[in-house]
Amino acid sequence: MKRRDFLKSTGAVTPFMIVPRFVLGGKGYKAPSDRLNVAALGSGGKAEVNLANTYHGGTENIVALCDVDDRMAKKSRSKWPKASYYKDYRKLLEIEDQNIDAVIVSTPDHMHGVMAMAAMSQGKHVYVEKPLTHDIYEARILTQAARKYQVVTQMGNQG
Repeated sequence: MKRRDFLKSTGAVTPFMIVPRFVLGGKGYKAPSDRLNVAALGSGGKAEVNLANTYHGGTENIVALCDVDDRMAKKSRSKWPKASYYKDYRKLLEIEDQNIDAVIVSTPDHMHGVMAMAAMSQGKHVYVEKPLTHDIYEARILTQAARKYQVVTQMGNQG
């Protein structure tokens, strides 16, 4: 028996097609696995704008929120009630490690570099509000970390 005849007789040769996602879900369809799971370190003030822009009507998932001040986090917590809530960013990063892809840092300035480094060291992509760091040395350390951990980073400047 020839190889081709054998394959035909066993049904091993069946045609297959690669179908683009939009054919299955319609134009603009985004599979759940294509959505980023985002955590916010800082949930009030400027963070509310950053969260809304990131969520963008459901194109990404807001899965965890963190703020030391419950009053500042109130609006964000009510807007994303399914998101886990933490008061300590270290706990959020520890517990949610497997659940998040990216982190938004919108806290008081003195924590930006520290929080960004903690997230990057776990392989999380980061968006950090300005100022990114206190000095050039910290900025260089974060640049090295982004390369080392192969993450995408961005600093907001509202420019």
